[in-house]
Amino acid sequence: MNNIFSYDFMIKAFAAAILIAIAAPCIGLPIVLKRFSAIGDATSHSALGGIAFGLLIGINPIVGAVLFSIAAVLSIEALRKKFGKYSEIASVVVMSAGIGLTAVLSGFIKNGSSNINSFMFGSIVAISDFELILTLLLCALVAGVTFLLYKEIFAITFDEEAAALSGIPAKLINFILMLLTAITVSVASRIVGALMISSLLVIPTATAMLISKSYRSTLILSILFAELFTVSGLFISYYLNLRPGGTIVLIGTAVLVITALVHKRK
Repeated sequence: MNNIFSYDFMIKAFAAAILIAIAAPCIGLPIVLKRFSAIGDATSHSALGGIAFGLLIGINPIVGAVLFSIAAVLSIEALRKKFGKYSEIASVVVMSAGIGLTAVLSGFIKNGSSNINSFMFGSIVAISDFELILTLLLCALVAGVTFLLYKEIFAITFDEEAAALSGIPAKLINFILMLLTAITVSVASRIVGALMISSLLVIPTATAMLISKSYRSTLILSILFAELFTVSGLFISYYLNLRPGGTIVLIGTAVLVITALVHKRK
């Protein structure tokens, strides 16, 4: 087998994976600490509906995914306020709607199952120049917002009401986080798959939380873990002829379990 970097598509794959591994934990950490982990699943299933819609009307599926994901997070935010202390219902309702919409729209697409499967489970080796540019822009946007609004995001993550009383525009910061979550899930659906992107949002963060003692160190470690999972996943999937998205998620899960066992023993 030829060297992994002798192919242009693998170079693109590594570039995209490295970029998304920076963006995902930046979004994953605040949503995990705010106990919004389920929003990743709900948004990813809605993104699938957008992908099916994009394939149906002939636009880039990622654009469709972004539009539907934004609609999903806005709907979740609105429903959370309606249900109050039962706010977790909002994610389930939106996820159910996304699954139903995907099932209906895929029936109108020629070769719908095979086309959507590449987004459900990821097809990083088939990433286009346009999608790589989108991933680069996403990484720059997420990293920039995380840096510029670091104190504000930190404050609303732990006590939203106290942050609002101190003058931080908590609702606006939450809205920005929801939008970034939607865009991250949509763009990453091509890389690790829409059904597995929530894992990349949560697992690196969960692993870092086991061994870190501060918000900053957890953020840095979660990015390092995400990079480890994606890069090693690409190497292993290439040489063992496995699906990259699934391999990345399984490596992350294995590292999380090992870290948890070692941490418990200590």
